[in-house]
Amino acid sequence: MRVAWYFDFISPFAYLHWQKVRGLMAERAVEPVPVLFAAILNAHGQKGPAEIPGKREFTYRHVLWQARREGIPLRAPPAHPFNPIPALRLCIAAGSTPETIDAIYEWIWAQGQAGDTAQALEPVMRRLGVAPESLASDAVKNALRANTDAALAAGVFGVPTLAVGDTLFWGNDVHDFALEAIADPALLDDPEMRRVERLPVGVRRI
Repeated sequence: MRVAWYFDFISPFAYLHWQKVRGLMAERAVEPVPVLFAAILNAHGQKGPAEIPGKREFTYRHVLWQARREGIPLRAPPAHPFNPIPALRLCIAAGSTPETIDAIYEWIWAQGQAGDTAQALEPVMRRLGVAPESLASDAVKNALRANTDAALAAGVFGVPTLAVGDTLFWGNDVHDFALEAIADPALLDDPEMRRVERLPVGVRRI
């Protein structure tokens, strides 16, 4: 059963979830899939948490609280939201390996450095041995687009999302739910789980 992890460096919750996914990788194969969160939001006609006044500020406090509780170093980058495309392209150019993802997250969310331009990411590029011109290659651009299209085709609506077969687990806080479903696929097959999956819509906002 394929397990894939869809993420974008713009999300601090994806940074927190990565620490758990990294541990899962020691037990089974997990395919990291960098995607453009903004394109996913656009496809669903949604705003991101950082685009809603009030929710934006709460989100930053909440993620910092979670990081402290989980013992994960977190320092926000100079500005947020930021353009994550250079970081996503760097990830793909370097092979989307766990070491690559570690290095980029360390730079942006542990050290609090900018990751919104190729110039800002130069120290990480040197560390990973990636030439700056690689970020502008058609192959890398097309791969990011293909990843995002594949995420949308799979039904992904947010990041981070852990896909276990065809079942999507969204968010840092649902990791234990995903692990239990991996260990016991019957978890999602009991009558009430099936009933809520098909629950009819009672009213729609106009």
